[in-house]
Amino acid sequence: MNIPHQWLPGIYAIPAALRTSIVVIHQLPKTPDTLWLRLLGRGKIQQQAVEEILSLPNDDPRRFQTLNLLITWRITMRVEDLDEEDQISFMAINQAYLQWEREIIERGKQEGRQEGTQMGQRLVVENLLKARFGEMDDRLTTLIPTILTFSAEEYTPLLLQLSREQLLDRFQGQSE
Repeated sequence: MNIPHQWLPGIYAIPAALRTSIVVIHQLPKTPDTLWLRLLGRGKIQQQAVEEILSLPNDDPRRFQTLNLLITWRITMRVEDLDEEDQISFMAINQAYLQWEREIIERGKQEGRQEGTQMGQRLVVENLLKARFGEMDDRLTTLIPTILTFSAEEYTPLLLQLSREQLLDRFQGQSE
């Protein structure tokens, strides 16, 4: 057989006229380049590939995209139709699903805490401005995002000590 270039172990070329190769998944080397193919394997080969996906850093886009695909696949699998080897694969995918679910919940909690903190700070600034100057008008309201770019230790004394005009002078140029 005349092979035009070097193939990875586990990839076998068929005569050029057929333009086909055969991939023997369990013979592929364990490299990032073969990870997607190894996910298509069965049993321990697939389980190892899923474990490799789970070991990727959380911010790696391949990890998130692959877990999304595995989760979709898991949802469509019917456990009762699986043989013993496929059940091993299902368990690996199930493990990936559970880890993905925990990460999504934790990310949601963190985003919720951050959003809640930001809303709380905004309410504090609004209440301080209302207590000092009565009702909020458009000019004071437009200052709030700029004021919130400072720490509470920085903006609190300013809100308590500066006059309305001084606050507008101090922050209006920055908010535009």
